[in-house]
Amino acid sequence: MAFDLTNIEQSKSKAVAKDKPSILEKEIVIFSRPFSNKVKEDFYAELSVLLNAGVNLKEALELLLNSQKKKQNKDVLNTMLKAIVSGQSLSEAVEGLKPFSKYEYYSLRIGEETGRTAEITNQLGDFFARKNEQRRHLVNGLTYPAIILSTALLVVIFMLQFVVPMFQDIFKQQNVELPGITLFVVSLSKGIQNYGWLIFLVFLGLIVSSRLLKNNLKYLKLKDLIFSKIPFVGDFIKTVYLSQFTQAVALLTASKVPVVNSIQLVKQMIRYQPLTHALEAVELELLKGKPLSKSLSQHQLFDDKMIALVKVAEETNQTEFMFNRLNQQYNAKVQQRSKLLSTILEPFIILVVGIFVGFILVAMYLPMFRLSSVIG
Repeated sequence: MAFDLTNIEQSKSKAVAKDKPSILEKEIVIFSRPFSNKVKEDFYAELSVLLNAGVNLKEALELLLNSQKKKQNKDVLNTMLKAIVSGQSLSEAVEGLKPFSKYEYYSLRIGEETGRTAEITNQLGDFFARKNEQRRHLVNGLTYPAIILSTALLVVIFMLQFVVPMFQDIFKQQNVELPGITLFVVSLSKGIQNYGWLIFLVFLGLIVSSRLLKNNLKYLKLKDLIFSKIPFVGDFIKTVYLSQFTQAVALLTASKVPVVNSIQLVKQMIRYQPLTHALEAVELELLKGKPLSKSLSQHQLFDDKMIALVKVAEETNQTEFMFNRLNQQYNAKVQQRSKLLSTILEPFIILVVGIFVGFILVAMYLPMFRLSSVIG
């Protein structure tokens, strides 16, 4: 059964008017994102259970609303509930709300058209559950190395800010001729003392800019390009997004969505620019009548194993099964690489920082050795 996304887009009803939030509420939304992926995981799973139990949509949303503790999540559910009471469908209710993506809107719309809303909400719950799990693996893989790196940087800055100037005063008092390595470290120390506040402001500005530009296409392309070039990290991030891609296609295929429309929806959901760019080209190839496996084979982002399994799926009409298998394999690979990433980064960071600290110590003690030889 085919679904025309253009017709769905044209048949949208008017979004429910939302109350204008206060300045304070806007600030809360910025720092605490409403209806996060974790909330969505619970929301869709619980909604599916209630619908399967025979509870109507209005009563189900009321029960879920009462279970929420955060005001911003309650506000989202309240807006959805008002839309349902006014006669709108669930897909129309979420379409007008910022926390929900087009991927969710179209999935729910397809579920309503096929009478499988409870099943679709259950699948969306599984989707966000796996997405949250992948995020946890990514955080677990990078948190410990990040803590080590931050601590080490603070130690190095402390040495340059306070320890090196102490040695420098001693060298001035004794009129010791400083070797080149020591002069270099002393210049670094002076730079930290004179421009440390500027470096801090630049660092803070980068953090703020990344938040403000998180939806800017050029910024996203540059960020993904930089991360993709980092050894181990780039490959790990690519695997995470390929896992999300295979899971989304499996869910949409289970809902009898055509392959072209599945690629269109997944493209809107994925925020990894190399994959988004590849899917745009794949979509064009599919519209020309080429099979999915051949379209994927033209991009290095998709490995040979995926292409081979997709080709088998096309020949046997087992697309949903094959993409589920691929998703399981990528999930397992994400778990393995998150552990490997943490294992590799930890000693690497310690080694790099150890070399830098040792470099500073050698630079400071070389003049001390010269001073002792002169005195001797």
